[in-house]
This record gives sequence, structure tokens and C-alpha cells, in this order.
Amino acid sequence: MLLRHIRYLLAVADHGNFTRAAEALHVSQPALSQQIKQLESSMGVPLFDRSGRSIVPTDAGRVYLEHARRSLRELEAGRRAVMDVSDLSRGQLRLGVTPTFSEYLVAPLIDRFSARYPGVAISLTEMSLEQILDALARDLLDVAIGFTGEHGADIDAQPLFEEKLCLVTAGSALDPGQQNKVLTLADLQTLRFALLAPAFATRISVDAWCRKQRFTPNIALEANSIAILLKVIKQGRMVTILPDAIVREQRDLYELRTRPVLPRRTAALLRRKNGYRSVAADAFATLVKGLQD
Repeated sequence: MLLRHIRYLLAVADHGNFTRAAEALHVSQPALSQQIKQLESSMGVPLFDRSGRSIVPTDAGRVYLEHARRSLRELEAGRRAVMDVSDLSRGQLRLGVTPTFSEYLVAPLIDRFSARYPGVAISLTEMSLEQILDALARDLLDVAIGFTGEHGADIDAQPLFEEKLCLVTAGSALDPGQQNKVLTLADLQTLRFALLAPAFATRISVDAWCRKQRFTPNIALEANSIAILLKVIKQGRMVTILPDAIVREQRDLYELRTRPVLPRRTAALLRRKNGYRSVAADAFATLVKGLQD
């Protein structure tokens, strides 16, 4: 069996169609079909059911695909290990972050890392915490910045620092007497909220706090972009809940105090346990953990 067979097998499984798989692989459809038949012949069982409109794996095919994907990940990790350079004169770092960290933490870290290791190419992806955990498990990321929690046995989460969520409004929307007022749940009930979409880690924390307090916010807007959310809040008609670190960087926003107080959460460096750890990823982890000092 050749590595080509594994790549062809995965392409057919992912596309569910020989023609589309052949186009993605830049080979002819007959050549692809022949290679898959050779693989099935060597295994002694059919790996795909071709009777329907879509090509789907057989029971044997599903089992084999699981091992094939794992093998390909390990081979890719081996390739990166060979290409890795211990002095970091070159290399690659695949970094994932949740959206809130893009607003205040990532840019300074990237700047410091690039200044130290200009030969390392960085691939930065902003994604939800759920997507980050999946990408780490599939070896699509080297390291990520997210939050502590129940992430499964395959994920290593190293706490970094505590982050406080706060209620935010536009400074122009404040009456003079409101600046020192502590808002109760009854006060919050009168406000119109603009919140991040439910998939965001921040929104998940907010929803959990609301359930604990038996409080249902009046949600006037849900957004999948922090930048859009900030622009809406600055118009002065709505409030939102964001990390205080973001608020500190926005000169025209104001934090409102609440009772009970809004939740805190712990930022974490996330990595896949027992996976290959490149020199570049280790160097970035050391830089990030320096935030604790």
C-alpha cells in the first residue's frame, strides 16, 4: 500500500463522489477508481458502497478510514518534525484563538514572537472554542489560546490569567448619576442587550450566569463580530457584556457595576496531549506563559 492510496481513499470519503474527488486530487476519474479498486483488492473487502447516488463507506471502510486519518496525521507530524529547526531560523506556527483575544491579546504576542523569531511563518486562525478543540484533536493547530473547562482527555489546558466580564455602555449614554450606581437584576431588566452569538465562549459564559441568576436579558441584537458589536454599543442605545480588557482599550465605552457581579473565567493555553510539539510551538508557549510572571 502507498501513501497515495490513503490520500485517494480519504478524498473519496470526504467528497462522496469519484468525480469530485478526482478533480480535487487533479487526477482522472478512471485512474482514481482503479486505485481504490486496487486498495479494496489488497484488503479483501469493499471499502465503499457504490449502489446509491453518493459513495459512502461500508462498515469495513469506516473502520479503515479512522485508522487512515490517524496515520496521515502522524505522517504529517513526522514531516513537520523533519522540517523543524531547533534554532528557529525557520519553521511554522499554527495558532488558533477565540475572537475576544483577537481584540486585545494576540497582536502584541505576535509582534513579540515575530521580533524574536522572524524566520517562523505564523498561520493565525480565529475560531470558536469548540472549533479550536476539534482542530487541535485533528492536528490542524499546534497551539491555541482559549479557556479552561471540560475539554476531554486529549487536550492539555494550562491556565494563564483570569479574565473578568463586565457590563458595557457608551459613555455618551450615561446620565451623571449613573456612573456610581450599582445595577441590580431589576435594573438590568430595563436594558436592551446586544450580545455575541451563542457559539462564542463569552456568550456561553453570559448565558450560564443568566441561568444561575434566573435572569432573562432583553436581547435586541446578536452579532458574530466583536467589531460590529462595539460599533452598535457606541451608538448609545444598547449595552453588552465583554471582557474588561477590551473595554479598557475603548476610550468611549464605560463599565457599569452590577450586583450580583458578572462572572470571571480563566484564559488557557491549549494543546493536544501526546502530539508532536514543534520548537516554534514550544517557543510561543513559553512567551505566552510569561504573561503569568
